[in-house]
Amino acid sequence: MAEQADVVHNRIAMLRAERGISRRELAEALGVHYQTVGYLERGEYSPSLHLALRIAEYFDVAVEVVFSTTPFKRLGE
Repeated sequence: MAEQADVVHNRIAMLRAERGISRRELAEALGVHYQTVGYLERGEYSPSLHLALRIAEYFDVAVEVVFSTTPFKRLGE
């Protein structure tokens, strides 16, 4: 398990849900296994810089919208 300081927080699941994209669809678009998307979403795996940039590009947002070293505020906060 990663140290708390090493955790990379992400909004992949939220972005997928907003756009109606399955884990499998995202994985295919990125060229990774669909389980990798699950690991990323749960914070069990931190993406390489290249993969992080490709994910942000896929969703057409800045990488900071998808990934952060601190937890994201809940919507409405």
